[in-house]
Amino acid sequence: MSIDILYQDDWLVAVNKAAGLLVHRSWLDRHETRFAMQLTRDAVGGHVFPVHRLDRPTSGVLLFARSAEVARTLTQAFTERRVEKHYLAVVRGYLAPAGTLDYALEHRPDAIADKFDDPDKPPQPAVTHWQSLARVELPFAVSKKHATSRYSLALLEPETGRKHQLRRHLAHLRHPIVGDTTHGDGRHNRFFREQYGCGRLLLHAAGLALAHPITGEPLRLEAPLDQGWRSLICEFGWESALAPGEPDGVKSALSVA
Repeated sequence: MSIDILYQDDWLVAVNKAAGLLVHRSWLDRHETRFAMQLTRDAVGGHVFPVHRLDRPTSGVLLFARSAEVARTLTQAFTERRVEKHYLAVVRGYLAPAGTLDYALEHRPDAIADKFDDPDKPPQPAVTHWQSLARVELPFAVSKKHATSRYSLALLEPETGRKHQLRRHLAHLRHPIVGDTTHGDGRHNRFFREQYGCGRLLLHAAGLALAHPITGEPLRLEAPLDQGWRSLICEFGWESALAPGEPDGVKSALSVA
């Protein structure tokens, strides 16, 4: 298995992580043998260092440093919110045209990965901006309360990077992301599996914008959507929503990986 390299130089490398691929070896799946970090290391012929993370079911831009020093610089940039992050998501219902959710999230430690964390840690500030790019109403009664079902294509821009922030924030707005088996709606997840053969989380890290850690030059990294995403975009007639002119990190997303 290979990995799609979006950008590389002497200091960093960005890849388009496939949905379902772990970033690195984890207790989440002790039997897994493929990891984004390993595949990236093999592709560039040297060590790489993770500077942020994507959940296993999330696809899109994943950035690695090629030295520990650059990793520290990039990690600090993420921590200080100097990196712009753009995500695409398909959510249940008609999302409002635009808005911001400032809603602190309780710390929910994993039994193993976070076993040394303070269980009494207070809720962490979390801010997400969103835009609704497109909508669709389908002639299927997924819920017994409605004769049709509605969905939105959303552009999400998190200011903070809390665990499962986008998934938890959209669930709080009552517009859960389709395919989210933890915070989502099982009926709509099942509908997408049966009707469209889509059993994945529909959350894609479409782009990152930051200053290069060495040169200081603006750097924009964009990850194209894969064929599964593209098929749904076409099925719902959303192609124009991703046409050139949309925000950076989104305008190139319709290209096939």
